[in-house]
Amino acid sequence: MTLPRIAPILFVLLWSTGFIGAKYGLPYAEPFTFLALRLVVATVLLLGLASLIKEKNRMRPDHYWHAAVVGFLLHGAYLSGVFYAIHMGMPAGMTAVIVGLQPILSTLVARYTLKEQGSVLQWIGLLLGFLGVVMVVSQKIHGDVPIAAYVAAGIALIGTTAGTLYQKQFGTGMPLVTGTAVQYAATSLILIPLALIFEKHQVQFTGEFWFALIWLVVVLSLGAIGLLLYLIQRTSTAQVTSLFYLVPPVTAIEAFFLFQEKLNALALVGMVVVAVGVSLVVRPGGITPAQKQLQPE
Repeated sequence: MTLPRIAPILFVLLWSTGFIGAKYGLPYAEPFTFLALRLVVATVLLLGLASLIKEKNRMRPDHYWHAAVVGFLLHGAYLSGVFYAIHMGMPAGMTAVIVGLQPILSTLVARYTLKEQGSVLQWIGLLLGFLGVVMVVSQKIHGDVPIAAYVAAGIALIGTTAGTLYQKQFGTGMPLVTGTAVQYAATSLILIPLALIFEKHQVQFTGEFWFALIWLVVVLSLGAIGLLLYLIQRTSTAQVTSLFYLVPPVTAIEAFFLFQEKLNALALVGMVVVAVGVSLVVRPGGITPAQKQLQPE
């Protein structure tokens, strides 16, 4: 198997564990503090890796600006929004539904900004995927949620949508390792002041916290994000973002085994609906000629 074939599957598996890592780590550190620590460590590791390898492409002056913008949107706004919404009491299932609008929103915007013309079957697949996500997480949507949590989730949705599209538009040709390090460094410069101003910046360095931090840095910030940026460069916006529909079902399965969280019949049917929806979006031949012109050879 080549990387283009396994990258989507591997991305979904790795990205889904982010919610598990957050569940382990957030009880021991506030969201901005946790994320700032995570991204600072990831920046140091990536800079060290970049010094050891010779990337084919080099950072141009404009790459630094583009990387900083992507970092702010894709890591700062998205991760901070999701973590803060959950911290404010929004159930993870409800957060997943709100952020789950991202594939539809991204594809809609890409149609007018990147001239990507999705087919009718792709749009049906996107809608089926969202319906399936709602079915999977419906049992976890409950309780009173403060307005601030909805605002945070909305910021996460806008951040991940804009970040994906911006990376698609301006990230082509940017060295993966160095570019990602710049993204994390720029985001850290925003998260650190937020943590210092709005939080008590107290961390309980328990075994669970260290496990969560190491896991999120290595598996998510290095592995999953690297795969995401790789996929954004090689495939259409609809194909990349539709993979996010698979994350809630995979996370639900992981939570079932790790935390004994229940899976009802509706959730199981929803997983099938998600799989059908994503298959319609990523099927061979689903990219129109206008989309193929945007992809690097």
